[in-house]
Amino acid sequence: MLTTTEILHQVATGQLSTSEATQLLDENQTAALGFANVDLSRQQRNGVPEVIYGSGKTSKQIVSIVKALSKQTLPVLTTRLSLTKFSELKDYFPSAVYYESARCMTLGTPPLPKTNDYIAVVTAGTSDQPIAEEAAITAETFGNNVKRIYDVGVAGIHRLFSKLDIIRGAKVVIVIAGMEGALASVVGGLVSSPVIAVPTSIGYGTNFQGMTALLTMLNSCASGITVVNVDNGFGAAYSASLINHI
Repeated sequence: MLTTTEILHQVATGQLSTSEATQLLDENQTAALGFANVDLSRQQRNGVPEVIYGSGKTSKQIVSIVKALSKQTLPVLTTRLSLTKFSELKDYFPSAVYYESARCMTLGTPPLPKTNDYIAVVTAGTSDQPIAEEAAITAETFGNNVKRIYDVGVAGIHRLFSKLDIIRGAKVVIVIAGMEGALASVVGGLVSSPVIAVPTSIGYGTNFQGMTALLTMLNSCASGITVVNVDNGFGAAYSASLINHI
């Protein structure tokens, strides 16, 4: 499928009529699949193509959406995709890569990072790793260097201090924590970079599926912390990528 620039160039050189170009431009905006209107022009508007949220969609629906997106741009990222669904998709997309911990699938080669700057993805515990991997894979798919620093929570804070140089070297830091969510405040008080905090639903009863960590992060006394929704590794990585590319 031609890009908007290619269509306009062909109009200018007489290869396309204005009516043909209008039809192609309309087709470049959305793909009407009946069950979904796929946004094909998001990358032109926002710099990042539409991402597929796999949960709640059937395998057949995901196949159709991936095919529509891949005509316009690669890579295509699908998040919250179960291994069962991926096993049904891999026959359609044999070159697709599945990241089991992150529950993400990518089709196509990610762009090379435009800068040596990197995003640090920091977790409090090993149990937070699936959300951290969702963030890391998302950031890498969007063309960022990522450094992972896992299991450095406040219960053994010396583990964090031993990695502090790496964390301080990042242009953006994503801090992921469940339980009481205190790690974001600690990191926020030690670095000069923007911190994006991700509360996770990891924890015992009074964690309330992440609400306790969310409220802790929102009420942090450390400045410069932005908080995303519970378990939203994707959202944190999207924002971090925008910052890292500035």
